[in-house]
Amino acid sequence: MPHPYVLLSAAVSLDGYLDDTGPDRLLLSGPADFDRVDEVRASVDAILVGAGTIRADNPRLLVNSETRRAARVAAGKPPYPLKVTVSGSGELDPDANFWHTGGDKLVFTTDQGAQRARALGLAADVVSLGPELDWRRLLEHLHGERGVDRLMVEGGGRIHTQLLQQGLADEVQLVLAPLFVGSPEAPRLFGPGTYQSGRLRLVETRRIEDVVLMRYEPTAPGTGLVPAAADHHWLALACESAILCPPSRTAFSVGAVVVAADGTELARGHSREGDDPVVHAEEAALAKIDPADPRLATATVYTSLEPCTHRASRPAPCARLILDAGVRRVVTAWREPDTFVEGADGTGMLTTAGVDVVVLSEYEDRAKAPNRHLA
Repeated sequence: MPHPYVLLSAAVSLDGYLDDTGPDRLLLSGPADFDRVDEVRASVDAILVGAGTIRADNPRLLVNSETRRAARVAAGKPPYPLKVTVSGSGELDPDANFWHTGGDKLVFTTDQGAQRARALGLAADVVSLGPELDWRRLLEHLHGERGVDRLMVEGGGRIHTQLLQQGLADEVQLVLAPLFVGSPEAPRLFGPGTYQSGRLRLVETRRIEDVVLMRYEPTAPGTGLVPAAADHHWLALACESAILCPPSRTAFSVGAVVVAADGTELARGHSREGDDPVVHAEEAALAKIDPADPRLATATVYTSLEPCTHRASRPAPCARLILDAGVRRVVTAWREPDTFVEGADGTGMLTTAGVDVVVLSEYEDRAKAPNRHLA
């Protein structure tokens, strides 16, 4: 199911700490960056922090600018984003600022934690995720039940770590402050564990007074049938590539991107690319990669339309080309309709051969857009 766009936001010292061990919150940035954070808050549908952050920092999590609140209202939104917290135990402080400022509040917890949280009489909706906390269920609920398209996560470090390790963070906004903490007892932004492979993509750097904002996006594809945040980026790129196709009345316009497990783009292609009037997108992309490239075995093919199983123009359909290349994971946006081939089932052919096929149907409209003339 679709998830919100998940934006992780944090400020850290040069040695990677969120705070020191003193009784007061360590201020890592200044007024200009606080205003930037306020602007980001005003742009999202919900803000999430863990129960530990509420206990440690007692945040209000407001949009402080009256002008920004007015702009939200003018756009048909509430003046404040939905405020969300997560607590496995349900042990929450009913006197915290979180509950007494801003707009609507929501608590995600476990079956056992829900009993405790509801007994507190909090001015918030309480949602149980089952016997254990489940981040995918949480995000599905926010999107499907609460209409949250953009979620800002402001901490703490444990939550940031879990979302990154599970491939659920679409963006990291990290502010680096020019000081050191040095205490091993102080909280760090990211904890130990297994993260996705590969380098993140740097999309922006900005100096703000004496701190530096860095914005990163994950690049590594998901594994198996479980989609990761980067899968959305690459599939969107495949859909954009389909727009480059010369229009045809007898064939679909399709875009494809091949990505290694570490997030390296190996090749991209689109239907009728270059001087070949019958080449398919997956075919064009795979032709640009050395067949002996060992990265193909763990690569993912992103294609705006599921790979074909029948074609008159070439002896091998795209599903067969993918199998012959050794690729074992495909992410697509749109199942092939019966427009040209009745009963086409590239997904079936691939899955029968052991390929994991993920369909992100929320991109179907983008995949269909360059093909409206065929309707």
